[in-house]
Amino acid sequence: MLSTTDLGLCISTLVTMLGIFWFNARQISFHACVVQTFFIQLFTVMESSVLLAMAFDRFIAICNPLRYATILTDSRIVKVWFAILFRGTVVLMPLVLLLQRLSFCQSHVLHHSYCFHPDIIQLSCSDNKINSVLGLTALIVTAGVDSIFILLSYILIIKTVLSIASPEERHKAFSTCISHIGAVAIFYIPLISLCFVHRFGKRAPPYVHTLRANVYLLIPPVMNPIIYSVKTKQIRMAIKKVLFPKRAEI
Repeated sequence: MLSTTDLGLCISTLVTMLGIFWFNARQISFHACVVQTFFIQLFTVMESSVLLAMAFDRFIAICNPLRYATILTDSRIVKVWFAILFRGTVVLMPLVLLLQRLSFCQSHVLHHSYCFHPDIIQLSCSDNKINSVLGLTALIVTAGVDSIFILLSYILIIKTVLSIASPEERHKAFSTCISHIGAVAIFYIPLISLCFVHRFGKRAPPYVHTLRANVYLLIPPVMNPIIYSVKTKQIRMAIKKVLFPKRAEI
């Protein structure tokens, strides 16, 4: 589920990015921009929801391991996936529809190499307060709520792990959460920094907006496979064979 959202986020911006880098195509129609905005926001919300589902997965595995297989069945995981997709669509559809009512009569130059909701509404010369409030509300009820429940799940996990007597078992329990904690960090830190730049950094140079936006978009899809690959023993052995072939033979 996490890899699917990462791929979707990359594909959503791949066409415009390649158009800029390969053909210097720096124009996009308004409707195409709105569609791209919707999918970028959708996969962002979905990734936040997937990270919450993964936190619940870790919580069940550590706090209630005997019931793990009966709670997280394949059918329930599929239902969770559809619930994540439905939630993102319902929350973001009003944002996209309200973009249609805005008028643009001044600068049409975006700060990013893709269409981003806060960037679009800042270019409008009509009243965009409703768009701004709804955008902030959508962020709070999705990523904001998800981050609170992720934090709560880890508080319960830490409480359970600390009650374990054996240090080895504590280390094993914590090690199962390292990859997820890394994925949460590389998703939320760039997202929060980008939101702060848009809300409070209006006087910042344009390259600051561009850099933050590209970091927010590219870092999670690049780092997530690395984070989860490092925890896989077979992949670690293959990397050692490539980097240290003589040592591997010995």
